[in-house]
Amino acid sequence: MTSYRTVASAGLAEIEVSRSRFLAEASPVSTEEEARAVIERIRREHPDARHHCSAFVLGPARAIERSNDDGEPSGTAGAPILDTLRGHALTDTVVVVTRWFGGTLLGTGGLAHAYGEAARAALDAAGSLVRVLHRVAVVEIEHARGGRLEHDLRARGIEVLDVDYAVAVRIRVAVRPEDVDDLEHLVAEATAGEGSVIFGEEIWRDM
Repeated sequence: MTSYRTVASAGLAEIEVSRSRFLAEASPVSTEEEARAVIERIRREHPDARHHCSAFVLGPARAIERSNDDGEPSGTAGAPILDTLRGHALTDTVVVVTRWFGGTLLGTGGLAHAYGEAARAALDAAGSLVRVLHRVAVVEIEHARGGRLEHDLRARGIEVLDVDYAVAVRIRVAVRPEDVDDLEHLVAEATAGEGSVIFGEEIWRDM
């Protein structure tokens, strides 16, 4: 996996169906512990609600999926929330839908529809972004060529993370895996072969 989609920020939405109130919150998370912490926080914030149903998806390949009906009939709450996350192709995201019962039974179909609608509304409020895998590299060159090389890197759309003017100029950049060879060629051309490129860790960058 070299990219995946996640929520851009936390999102909150509320709908009402037959006097039952559904408050949905979508949040970005990176681990199962973070997701469960969000669920417990919302449970503490709304102790008077009857149900706090949830689902989350984690990992670039969406390998971890969990859902919880929290007392609603099986498959009527957690599953439609999870299906909504799948439909949006989102990961590293948790959605919690808190329900206050309004006195009218909605039936299994009505419940599933309401929980799905509430989750969709929260995800729409949160927005989304694409997270792309990058390789970090340090380009080292003598001072006389440093300023021009930094300009050339930026002009070619290469993300410059920071520049350190020490004994030599060290320019730390982030490039997509498919652009690694292009970076090496650019540095070689711009420095007449005098610049060096040292590749380091892989990181995820929001686009």
